[in-house]
Amino acid sequence: MKKKLKIILTISFICILAFFTYQIVIKINHKKEAAENIKTIPEFSYKNINGGFFTNRDIKINTPTLFIYFNSECEYCNEEAKMIKENAEKFQNVQLIFVSFEKLELIKTFVTKHQLTSYDNIHFLCDNKVTFSATFDVKSLPCLVLYNKNQKLVEKIKGQTKTEILLKKLTSE
Repeated sequence: MKKKLKIILTISFICILAFFTYQIVIKINHKKEAAENIKTIPEFSYKNINGGFFTNRDIKINTPTLFIYFNSECEYCNEEAKMIKENAEKFQNVQLIFVSFEKLELIKTFVTKHQLTSYDNIHFLCDNKVTFSATFDVKSLPCLVLYNKNQKLVEKIKGQTKTEILLKKLTSE
């Protein structure tokens, strides 16, 4: 009886260990694949706040691009939007793309609250299929994904970041 129990426990332990190893390998491979996919701006299509669609083909050529993954209830996201509004003239040569998985009404309220409707270089998109997080491999809010004017990844930044740092990273080559 003890011998059978030892065998069952050993086999169970080996199976559990194999399962966890398999899960780790899957996560590592996903991270590598995501990192490869975002070296340049990947294909995407999200609804904008005007009801149309904004895709990777709408990105301005030879213009640095900053993706901001946000939520209207996130304190740091609101602070980031406030800093951008206060420094809007410094960002005039940068394309800013705010993306949220929230409903369009909440995104529109966020835009109005921060008075960001009158800027041609600032876009607000609704990720209603919740694909941005997986496509750009972001897990936190806010998360900033910076691309240079050649649409090459500069950096992914978790959390709120000062304007000066963002501009320096976006414009240096």
